[in-house]
Amino acid sequence: MTSEDFGPQRPHRARTTTLVLVLAALVPLCFAGWLGWRAIAGEPGKGSGNRPAAAGGASRGAAPSGSPSGTPGGSAPPSGSASPSGSGGAGKPLAGKVIVIDPGHNPNNVDHPSEINSLVFVGNSSKACDTTGASTNAGYPEAEFTLDVARRVRTLLEAEGATVIFTQDGSTPWGPCVTQRAEIGNRAHADAAISIHADGAGATDHGFHVIMPQAVIAGGVNNSAIVAPSHTLGLDLRSAFAAATGEPFANYINGGVGYDIRSDLGGLNLSTVPKVFIECANMRNSGDAQRVTSATWRQEAAQGIADGLSQFVLHEGN
Repeated sequence: MTSEDFGPQRPHRARTTTLVLVLAALVPLCFAGWLGWRAIAGEPGKGSGNRPAAAGGASRGAAPSGSPSGTPGGSAPPSGSASPSGSGGAGKPLAGKVIVIDPGHNPNNVDHPSEINSLVFVGNSSKACDTTGASTNAGYPEAEFTLDVARRVRTLLEAEGATVIFTQDGSTPWGPCVTQRAEIGNRAHADAAISIHADGAGATDHGFHVIMPQAVIAGGVNNSAIVAPSHTLGLDLRSAFAAATGEPFANYINGGVGYDIRSDLGGLNLSTVPKVFIECANMRNSGDAQRVTSATWRQEAAQGIADGLSQFVLHEGN
C-alpha cells in the first residue's frame, strides 16, 4: 500500500513538479550540513581539528614502571634500557635529563659463583665481576634492598620528567659485571649516575655514607674529568639523604663526615659521567637493619636519593 491510495488523486504533472521543487530545496541544505561535519570531524585518518592523531590511534599515557610503592617485584624494562615512561616528561623540571641507576649486586648472583668471581680490569687493578652483597642478620639481602629502593627512585624521578636507565632490574641471571655497569652510564651520556648499596660492617657501626671517585689515570683509564662534578653530586646526595631519612653519617668511615673517596671501585674508575655510590645503612647493625627492612624508610631513602640527584642535574649545568 502507498500513500497514493488515500485522498484525492492529483494530476501526474503536478506531483512531478512538487517533487522537483522539494529536491531543489533539500540539496543546498544537505551540502551545507556536510561541510559543517567536515569542519568538526576532520578528514578520515586524522584527529579532531585536522591534527595528526597519535601513533596507534590514541594518545599515549605514561606506563607504570617497576613495582608499586612498597612492593618489590613487578615487570621491568630490559637491563640497561630506559624505562618506557621516561620520555613523557615534556614541561617537567627534569625533562631531557638522563639518570642511570645501578642497583647494587643482583638477587641471582648467589647461584652463579663462577661467573661473578671472574676477574675484570678496572684500570689500576683487577676486580671480581660482581659480588653477592651483604644481608641483615635475619637474612634480608642487600640485592633485594637495592632493587626496591632503586625502583622507588625511578618512580620519583620519572614523575619529574627524567629518563631513567637501570643497569639491571633483577631479570638477568647474574651481574652485570662492574665494567658493564659503568659502560651503561657512559653509553647513555647520563647527566648523573648512582650505584645504590647497603653496607655489611660491624654490629656497632651505623649510618650512611657516599663514596666519590678518586682520580685514576692508569692502564688506559682516565676518570679525572668526572672527579670534581662527582664530588659535587656526592655532597648534594649526602645533604638530601640525611634530610629525608634522618640517618646519621656513618660513624666508622672517614671520621664520620658522611663520605669517602676511593680509587678501587670499577664503577667509579671506569665512568665517564658524574657518578657516586651510596651505602644507605649498615645491614649488620640492629637499628639500621630495622630501617632497611621497613618499606616506609625505604621510601624515605628513595626520596633522599631522588632529591640529591635532582638538585645536582638541575643546578650544575649538566
